[in-house]
Amino acid sequence: MVYHGKVRNGVVEFDTGTALPEGTEVRIEPVSTSEQPVAEGPMLAEQFENVIGTVPELPPDMAAQHDHYLHGAPKQ
Repeated sequence: MVYHGKVRNGVVEFDTGTALPEGTEVRIEPVSTSEQPVAEGPMLAEQFENVIGTVPELPPDMAAQHDHYLHGAPKQ
């Protein structure tokens, strides 16, 4: 059987008010809707925004040629 509901204040509340017996094992699977998208977390640029651009004097093509500068690989 499938039950539907929403998370409110960190608790799943069923749409029908159904209560399952204590100890019932469940599987929660978020459903993406246009009005409430499932959050996937911050992007890498957001996670590292405090350090992006803080190293001075890097070559202008560092991002594209990082293997060359870090490991000595031929430029691509």
